[in-house]
Amino acid sequence: MTLTHYGFREWGSALALALVLCGLAWWLYRIGWHMSAWISAGVGVVLFLAVAFFFRNPCRKVPADPGLLVSPADGVVRDIEIVDDFDIPPFTGRARRIGIFLSVFNVHVNRAPAAMTVESTHYREGEYLDARHAEATRRNEAMTIAGLRTEGKKKIPLAVRQISGAIARRIVCPVQAGAKLKRGEIYGMIKFGSRTELYFPVEEVEVKVKVGDAVRGGSSILASVKDDD
Repeated sequence: MTLTHYGFREWGSALALALVLCGLAWWLYRIGWHMSAWISAGVGVVLFLAVAFFFRNPCRKVPADPGLLVSPADGVVRDIEIVDDFDIPPFTGRARRIGIFLSVFNVHVNRAPAAMTVESTHYREGEYLDARHAEATRRNEAMTIAGLRTEGKKKIPLAVRQISGAIARRIVCPVQAGAKLKRGEIYGMIKFGSRTELYFPVEEVEVKVKVGDAVRGGSSILASVKDDD
């Protein structure tokens, strides 16, 4: 278990404040204000642990089978739908979408669903509706990466979309066109409650989850590519 570098500003600031509070606690204890000292130290420790918990980055075992598409995020499968007009090159036209809701208690780093070469990125300004809202996928701020799967026989298009929520107000995605990602590789995060979506071809990929399933980024299998041997 480590802390993601995408949250260095937040957990680093929390650590600095915790050290200041612990230093204050030491001084208070020396002058005889024992109860105040314990409270100060306790607040510092709890503050840092709470922030560190959100920015945690647990190790994940990525399935070895290249025909599998792994979850791009931790959370709960909120919906599985067909989108007729998805248009983020090289993925255009009809696609199947798996939407994952992330609560504030989930790990918030995002991972590549398969080994892929990113061909385009698209940022969309938008609102900050609750990530569970039916219109969140269409109206909220979002960042999408799209490209071609590079492992296995079929070079199918894939896309992952990060969507802000009512609490989440910052999407982190340093990936640019031309980047090569490994399956399960961390490529960004959404800070606080949010939604992540995976898009893939309707006919060439078989869904392996259902609405309500809890999934873990990088290790849970969402779908498999048909006839990829």
